[in-house]
Amino acid sequence: QVHLVESGGGSVQAGGSLKLTCVASRNLYMAWFRQAPGKEREGVAAIGRGGTVWYADSAKGRFTISKDNAKNTLYLEMNSLKPEDNAMYYCAASLWNSGLASVNYDNWGQGTHVTVSS
Repeated sequence: QVHLVESGGGSVQAGGSLKLTCVASRNLYMAWFRQAPGKEREGVAAIGRGGTVWYADSAKGRFTISKDNAKNTLYLEMNSLKPEDNAMYYCAASLWNSGLASVNYDNWGQGTHVTVSS
């Protein structure tokens, strides 16, 4: 069982920034997903053990995923936030898989909410 704890969500105005943090109980492939009300969960950004990163088109150029392997901590720096970024953001982890498909991950955090007002 992998324990994931997210933090850093909050409310900002459009154009603002937030940095999400996820602390894992061990070193794994990790990713950020989000789910807006009435919508399916979608991959936002992911990072493999070799440092390979993947971004959703909506995140490219605005979001940066990074990981401190010594601390088993995943980050998502979000800049130029838009109202369409409103969602619950989830940290996900897997021993074996990476990328932006939610089926690749079998460990999930409780989520942290991001609200962007226009």
